[in-house]
Amino acid sequence: MTASRDISTETAALRLADGRLYHSHSDNVAQLAQRVGERLALSRAELTALRHAALLHDIGKVAIPDEILYKPDTLDARERTIIEQHTLIGERILYRSPALAFVGPIVRSSHEAWDGTGYPDGLAAEAIPLESRIIAVCDAFDAMTNDRPYRSKASIEHARAELAREAGRQFDPTVVGVVLSLTEADEAAA
Repeated sequence: MTASRDISTETAALRLADGRLYHSHSDNVAQLAQRVGERLALSRAELTALRHAALLHDIGKVAIPDEILYKPDTLDARERTIIEQHTLIGERILYRSPALAFVGPIVRSSHEAWDGTGYPDGLAAEAIPLESRIIAVCDAFDAMTNDRPYRSKASIEHARAELAREAGRQFDPTVVGVVLSLTEADEAAA
C-alpha cells in the first residue's frame, strides 16, 4: 500500500469513527483550504497535509461532551476551557496514526490567532503554521455561513465582512485576502 493510500485510509477511518462531527463542514473547509493553498503556491506535500488536516481539524471534538458541543447558548468559562481542549485531543489522536501524525501540529494550531490571542499555545503571526492559518479562516467562513445549534447562518456578505474585520487580528490578512477573492469569484459565477 502506498503512503498516499495509507493517509486516505486513515483519514476515512477516523472520520467514520465519529458520526457526531459535521462531515459536510469538514469537507467544505478542506475544499476551500485546498483552493487557498493552491493560490498561495503550496507544494504538493503541503497541500496534502493541508487537505488532511482540514478534513480532521475537529476530530478532537469526539471527546467533548454532547451537552457542550451542541449547547444552543453561550458557553460558560468552564465549558469554553473544555471545548478549547479539542485541538490538543485531535493532535493526540492523530499522533496515534502513523500515516497521519504529520498533520497533528497543524490541527493543534488551527485555533491560534494572528495576534497571539488564540489557543492552545498563544502563537502569533508567522509562528503559526501556514496550513493552520488557512484552516482557521476557511473554518470560520464555513461555520458562519451554515447553521449551528447556537445560531442561524449568516449571509456570505456578512461572513466576508467579518473575515475582513478580523484580518490582522484573529486571522492572517494574506489568507483572508485569498478567501475573500475566491468567495467573491464563486458568488459572481453563481
